[in-house]
Amino acid sequence: MPEHNATQDSERARAASREAMRNTIYQRRTLSSRRLSRRRRLLYALAAPAIVGIARLWWRSCRIVAVVGEEHLTAVLARMPSFMPCYWHQHHLFMARYLLAAQRRFGIRIGFLASPSVDGELGAMIIRRAGAQVIRGSSSHTGALALKDCFLALTREQISPVINPDGPRGPRFKFKAGALLLAQLSGRPIVPMAYAASRAWRFHWDRFVLPWPGARIVVAIGAPREVPRDLDTTALAALQVEMEQELRQTFAAARARLNAPRATAPNPDLGR
Repeated sequence: MPEHNATQDSERARAASREAMRNTIYQRRTLSSRRLSRRRRLLYALAAPAIVGIARLWWRSCRIVAVVGEEHLTAVLARMPSFMPCYWHQHHLFMARYLLAAQRRFGIRIGFLASPSVDGELGAMIIRRAGAQVIRGSSSHTGALALKDCFLALTREQISPVINPDGPRGPRFKFKAGALLLAQLSGRPIVPMAYAASRAWRFHWDRFVLPWPGARIVVAIGAPREVPRDLDTTALAALQVEMEQELRQTFAAARARLNAPRATAPNPDLGR
């Protein structure tokens, strides 16, 4: 028994050390001079489980009735230990739900980017509470560092970092180059994803999709895309346009299946 506990302690220590190494620079420098006070940390510690609880209730109020193209994900994982899930910022809510469930089904580790700012600690707590891996970085303020940490997560820790190619601030539906550069450097494929809801609210700059309680959801997964290392800037720019089209087509596949009469029963492997 003591030997078993020692082994577990050692594994936890190694995991903490890997995360600390990956996010070292954010322990020295943040987006402001503020520090995480005890009061703020306590507030975040109370808020994180409440927010995750609300999200899970929302997830359970809707039904994922079909997943289109899941064979693409299966094929990628047969060849690669990690990949880059890629979807527009507006699809965050239920694509995150699908990927969190996929961790158990496929034995993968999903990572989400959290801002290196003090306020970003709340996001990090929410990510951990939901059961995913935290990658500290900001595509808007610390892009190169975030790219480096995503690269280390992909290649050293076999974490699959979620990519929102239009970023947290837009412009909406514009595929930025960061995801392609990361795919080039890491040799890992980009896997386009989207979902469609039978009824939803849309708001904010990105037309964020918030399904109504009781809505039917269809998730779609597109064909993986690997980016050769020898592509020049002109070819990369053309590929950005192609990836925008890929994401639109992936959403169109989800919408078409949602409107089909046979999309009526939930997938028992996904739960509710």
